[in-house]
Amino acid sequence: MLILARRIGESIMVGDQVEISVVDIKGDQVKLGIKAPPQVKVYRREVYAAIQQENLAAAAAVPQTLPKLEELMGPEKKPSAPPASGGEKGAGGTSAPGGPGGASGPSTPGTPGTKGT
Repeated sequence: MLILARRIGESIMVGDQVEISVVDIKGDQVKLGIKAPPQVKVYRREVYAAIQQENLAAAAAVPQTLPKLEELMGPEKKPSAPPASGGEKGAGGTSAPGGPGGASGPSTPGTPGTKGT
């Protein structure tokens, strides 16, 4: 453990982005100011320990409330598939045989469509 002596207004740097300053000293209490980027989480030790305990408890919990949640939400709704289209525009903006705008008659698999007259 590194131990440093600092006076009011003096700071220490932790890495390149975290600055810890002594703001005030009254009796046996020291007030610290901490400048850190938003992605760096800063907690008091006791709060951090409580968060860790809650995370462990949540990870070990059996999801017994999920069936109750499903009852409240109702059956799962699956998105419906989009309707099948007759034909899609190919390269050059022309319709595929058998598609809308094409003059094709009935066709069977493996047999090209026949032009109508």
